[in-house]
Amino acid sequence: MKSVSFRSHVGADGILNLQVPIGITNTELEVMVIIQPFAKPEIEKPEHTRWMAGFFDEVIGSWEGEPLVRSEQGEYEMREELK
Repeated sequence: MKSVSFRSHVGADGILNLQVPIGITNTELEVMVIIQPFAKPEIEKPEHTRWMAGFFDEVIGSWEGEPLVRSEQGEYEMREELK
């Protein structure tokens, strides 16, 4: 007996199409299919990678220095066309 496990997707038509290469030819097989919905596990980010609670409320609009000014960006470089 050979066990094969994989994930697949059922389209809007509700039909599951399976193509499983098993390396056996010209013989009769008994096939058992178990259908089980796959629930993606919720992955929680580690504490050190999250924003602190209230971070955005504290920093948005809190700049108190001189107004920020974007300096001149210069001329756009013209390049040869790719062939």
